[in-house]
Amino acid sequence: MTQSRYFTISEHPEGLPERSLFQLETQELPELQEGEVRVRNHWLSVDPYMRGRMSGVKTYVEPFELNKPMQGGALGEVIESRHHTLKQGDRVIHMGGWRDVAQLDGDQVQPLPDIDVPPQAFLGVLGMPGMTSWAGLTLVAELKSTDTVLISAASGAVGSLAAQLAHQKGCTVIGSAGSQEKREWLEARGIKAVDHHQSVDDIRKALKEAAPQGVDVYYENVGGPMLEAALDVMNDFGRIAVCGMISRYNEASPSAGPANIAAVLTKRLRMQGFIVHEWVKGHEQEFYRQVSPLVADGRIEYRETVEEGLERTPDAFLALFEGSNQGKMLVKLD
Repeated sequence: MTQSRYFTISEHPEGLPERSLFQLETQELPELQEGEVRVRNHWLSVDPYMRGRMSGVKTYVEPFELNKPMQGGALGEVIESRHHTLKQGDRVIHMGGWRDVAQLDGDQVQPLPDIDVPPQAFLGVLGMPGMTSWAGLTLVAELKSTDTVLISAASGAVGSLAAQLAHQKGCTVIGSAGSQEKREWLEARGIKAVDHHQSVDDIRKALKEAAPQGVDVYYENVGGPMLEAALDVMNDFGRIAVCGMISRYNEASPSAGPANIAAVLTKRLRMQGFIVHEWVKGHEQEFYRQVSPLVADGRIEYRETVEEGLERTPDAFLALFEGSNQGKMLVKLD
């Protein structure tokens, strides 16, 4: 019999989860059924959206079940198959993360595309974060080369690609980041950088200095004071693609919304929240066609922060809320 080690949570956290919330369990996997595959994971993805799944409330995705294996993006190798197209040795991506061995319906597993990049890139720049960046700019915000674009959390897995894609298109791009090192990385790539760990007034001042012409497109990842400052510098008929609001994910009680939310009306702004799978469906090949050559030849750069070992998965996840990761946060398994 094959064993699987996996993480569970036994209660719904309030505020920032404690490390003790996450329990590492072991189980014997059942006999493989027709249509199923067994995958040994080599890379795991942790992402901010997972915090919402811990709250026990259904949003656009089902919450994690208490005392059951958690889920998330993962990349691994098929070690046993009873599926009609997948065979032993195939490299695949799937949602059976937070564990070392996953047993899944083969129809929930996707073989890696034939693109010459390191395999873990399909959990980052050419995976869900990359598709989120591309869809938010291209499909939601309908980006034009003449736009001035603001990206919050522009050094993260999603924001760093969004910033570079907008820059590649010829846009003037401003990115916010919380550390000097991250801002220097953005500046080195032609992206004007501001600090989002400031007061609303200070962020607003920095944005006006970086973009006196105003902002046409805002790609929102942060919320809070950053959103309030962005609303003040948006041009009339600007477009806001709301990908996430990480500043709110661990709040124990709701905070006040932007004091200037009326700007959405007075400036006739279009503010659209989006979930990547709803927008990118049917556009996957277009995404790969546009973005993968830029990644393969180095015109798009990406960074990864890697934790080693299954036991470090919760630590990698919690580090996302400290802002300590550079680019995509990954866990590498033996």
